[in-house]
Amino acid sequence: MGIHVIKMPDIGEGIAEVELVAWNVKVGDTVVEDMNLADVMTDKATVEIPSPVHGKVLSLGGKVGEVMAVGSELIRIEVEGAGNVKEGAAVAAPAPAPAPKAAPAPAPVAATAPAPVVASPAPAPKAAPARASSVGADKITRAVGDKPIASPAVRNHAWDLGIDLQYVMGTGTAGRITHEDIEAYAAQGTIGGTGATGSVDTRYALRSDEEAIPVIGLRRKIAQKMQDAKRRIPHFTYVEEIDVTELETLRGKLNQKHGATRGKLTLLPFIMRAVVLAVRDYPQMNARFDDEAGVVTRHAAVHLGMATQTEAGLMVPVLQHAETLDLWATAAEVARLAAGARTGKSAREELTGSTITITSLGALGGIVTTPVINSPEVAIVGVNRVVERPMIRDGLVVARKMMNLSSSFDHRVVDGIHAAEFVQVIRGYLETPATLFVE
Repeated sequence: MGIHVIKMPDIGEGIAEVELVAWNVKVGDTVVEDMNLADVMTDKATVEIPSPVHGKVLSLGGKVGEVMAVGSELIRIEVEGAGNVKEGAAVAAPAPAPAPKAAPAPAPVAATAPAPVVASPAPAPKAAPARASSVGADKITRAVGDKPIASPAVRNHAWDLGIDLQYVMGTGTAGRITHEDIEAYAAQGTIGGTGATGSVDTRYALRSDEEAIPVIGLRRKIAQKMQDAKRRIPHFTYVEEIDVTELETLRGKLNQKHGATRGKLTLLPFIMRAVVLAVRDYPQMNARFDDEAGVVTRHAAVHLGMATQTEAGLMVPVLQHAETLDLWATAAEVARLAAGARTGKSAREELTGSTITITSLGALGGIVTTPVINSPEVAIVGVNRVVERPMIRDGLVVARKMMNLSSSFDHRVVDGIHAAEFVQVIRGYLETPATLFVE
């Protein structure tokens, strides 16, 4: 038997370090070739690290949330044959020489957490008792003091049903509680942990539970980017209301006529087209500002960033050369990019290079937002929800469909008057939608 050491690969594009965001194996697991060992994150994209060999995991070289340099040891695998580490190096390579020999010993710890063996071990969560315990209406399924492992969505599900997670058996990985576990427990007819069927209303019960959530992976990248943007860029936000009654009428007619063959149109492609046309008159909005070099680069091509919410957090896939796309091509590309972002399948080039960004909360868009600029861009257009409101037209009170645009600008390079004029141009296109098709 030999030892095969897998090092953090060179992801490319000059990346010197990555963040370890997930282990998909643990010490003692048997792995096969091309099996995903770990997920690492660069500045924007998550990359899977596959195994090049078959074998048994001896040790893990880092813990989740750790930033690792390219070329550092990621994992050690025992393989048949010589491996890629000489017999002497197998012991001498790690800092504490005996570490690889002792790796299989702490089985309970390694079974539930990717604690590094080569470096100083980190304490692992005590999730194992949850899987070993029996299921019962009144039985605590984990040791006293151990916190149930569950996602925020599952915790909300339990809260809605009045179920204390301390009494729920978790069947997921490492004892994690799933939605199915909640439903199964609820089906037993026991609420809380008293054993009184349906007799205890826990909506007013005293709560003292806490949940510590590490800010790692994409969430850490988002936090760093937002903090840097607010620290470096003097934002100002301009809000204007748009009458989209005519636009909604046009959209409905286009969907009725072409929806079955070309696909349904939302408001977003129209807004994107309006932005593309508006930046022709105001090229300073379609720009990137290198504040260290003191250079603003205006772009003829419009690479539209589209802020997209995913389970992992906010991502900004880029609609490349939006100026070349009609409404239906724009809609198709928006759907493709959003799906890729939400499934984690976006290519790196699809997440970089935007020149101006559009952000929308859809039906939850509120009345006013203050969007944060996607640095190093200088402008972001925020879309709020459409509401039907009474408006005065020609002295008469009529129902109109209204929508606010909340747009933020970098005041270092964009003057307030130009920002207002830019938004007014967009407003003109949207309130008279025929002009979107007239060059």
